[in-house]
Amino acid sequence: MKKWNRQRIKNLIRRVLEFFLNPRLLLCFGIAWFITNGWSYAFAAIGVYLDITWLYVIGLSWMTFLWFPFTPEKIVTLFITIGLLRWLFPKDQKTLAVILREQTALKAAMAKAKRSRRRKKVMKWLVKELPKRRALRKLQQQK
Repeated sequence: MKKWNRQRIKNLIRRVLEFFLNPRLLLCFGIAWFITNGWSYAFAAIGVYLDITWLYVIGLSWMTFLWFPFTPEKIVTLFITIGLLRWLFPKDQKTLAVILREQTALKAAMAKAKRSRRRKKVMKWLVKELPKRRALRKLQQQK
């Protein structure tokens, strides 16, 4: 495991900030956020300003739904952001390369976790079944 020193932390923070403060990514994220959430804020504001009750209620209802812990809105926003980035800026290879690298690392981590869970499951099964099989084998040898 790598040692976390001050320089390594500074480099990590700089790389993360450069990635997230990329103007192209911010533009795509803003559009994606408006697609998933922003319209509800606009509906609520316009509904209050123009005294249109149904518009205000729809906007407020969606905003209320977003505060529930099970809403997949953040994940959907990220997928829309990546899709917009690929569609609007196909030549932005630097940002797309970072996304691809992180996606590959995430897939590898998920595969490693799956193997680990499988290994634990097999070990648990062995701990439970091995004494039974030994006892059965002893009984067969005694006959």
